[in-house]
Amino acid sequence: MITSNNITTRELQVLHLIAYEANMNEIASQLFISHHTVVSHRKRLIQKLKARNTAGLIRRAFELGILKISSSAA
Repeated sequence: MITSNNITTRELQVLHLIAYEANMNEIASQLFISHHTVVSHRKRLIQKLKARNTAGLIRRAFELGILKISSSAA
């Protein structure tokens, strides 16, 4: 089973920013990484969580308890 232990710290950062509706360029800027690196992290997350797309990625992260509902941004 996938848990937050199977996901790198950087992937968790990207996942949280995606969940708070940041686009790939905004994520790259906030984390001081390239747009391509953000896309690579998102693709790996989709594979690890066995999702089909970004919406599925977020849904699976909530189902698995990796993401939790919060009233404030990451």
